[in-house]
Amino acid sequence: MNAHRNRSKEPVKREPPTHTATGANQVWTWDITWLNAAIKGKYFKLYLIIDMFSRLIVAYEVWETEKAEYAELLVKKAVLAQGIQGRPLVLHSDNGSPMKAATFLATLEKLGVQSSFSRPRVSNDNPYSESLFKTMKYCPKYPSKGFSSLEEAREWVQRFVQWYNLTHLHSGINFITPHQRHYGLDKKIIENRIKIYEEAKAKNPSRWSGNIRDWTLPEIVALNPIRKKELNQIVKEHR
Repeated sequence: MNAHRNRSKEPVKREPPTHTATGANQVWTWDITWLNAAIKGKYFKLYLIIDMFSRLIVAYEVWETEKAEYAELLVKKAVLAQGIQGRPLVLHSDNGSPMKAATFLATLEKLGVQSSFSRPRVSNDNPYSESLFKTMKYCPKYPSKGFSSLEEAREWVQRFVQWYNLTHLHSGINFITPHQRHYGLDKKIIENRIKIYEEAKAKNPSRWSGNIRDWTLPEIVALNPIRKKELNQIVKEHR
């Protein structure tokens, strides 16, 4: 009863995507989320691309529908804004229809962008985009009663992106902003932070039970958890 039958489709084991990034603009993840409208049953669609290494929102658009052509414009806008056309780049997403549309995939190929997809029926293969959407929708200023118009939704998302990129001290990158991480401003900030902590410990060592807090930032960021041995090997190759 447990043996494979000839006329049934043989199960295929799918390995999780294991993309890694050692710097900005190496791996992007993107997704579409629905924003509530003031009218019940109506939604606006937020298209958003995030850099996996720095957590920076590199591009976004708000539309009333889901279309592959909107996704094409978004990717083109992001690549031009970052000035990375022709450089190696992975764009990861789930298995939605705009993500797998033939015209969209053709656009990625023209731009030299490698497409990547989550495993079928797996909800946690795109964690960075999903986490960002939760941060946005649980923000105290998020309009729980919905947006009255497309223009209002676009204006609110613009303010959120500006706050998130430039002001938000992201816990996933040791409480620096995505903008600082993306553009290499984080190193001096972390060095100064460590110096201040060491001076504070030297002045009053009785307040410290051990070492100061670890403020170092990871040299490599992975889409899915990878084994420590593999991580160390990637770090060695990077160095």
